[in-house]
Amino acid sequence: MEIRATAENRPTARIRPATTVAEVAAAAHLFDGPVRPEAARRFLDSPGHHLLLAYGQDDGAPVGFVSGVETVHPDKGAEMFLYELGVDERFRRRGTGRALVDALAALARERGCHGMWVGVDTDNEAALATYRGAGAKDEGRFASLGWDFS
Repeated sequence: MEIRATAENRPTARIRPATTVAEVAAAAHLFDGPVRPEAARRFLDSPGHHLLLAYGQDDGAPVGFVSGVETVHPDKGAEMFLYELGVDERFRRRGTGRALVDALAALARERGCHGMWVGVDTDNEAALATYRGAGAKDEGRFASLGWDFS
């Protein structure tokens, strides 16, 4: 799979799945923290886990990513959870984030998912605009609760 992201008819990035830890490590500047090689390998090796990277046209360096995880439930079937989206500041507002979301949605359809969902902070206007621009509909407010096992 390779998809080209465009903004105002200008190519900005090409998108393809990450398949190696080296590719993930090369995109480390896009993640919230340092890439842990063992976690990257586990993610890449896990069925239903997807990491798509966007590469810039100028130098071919990673400029964005989207990760998704297929979830399956007995009464719902399969759906894609958009886990995280990140775009280098220089490539924001140029269509890269939208193209990454569109690419994950296309992959979800190919994999037989009936839908895709994402959790996003209600004050994250950039993320909300990106997801809405890619066709997501607001499903209402929800609380996010978590457990820390560290």
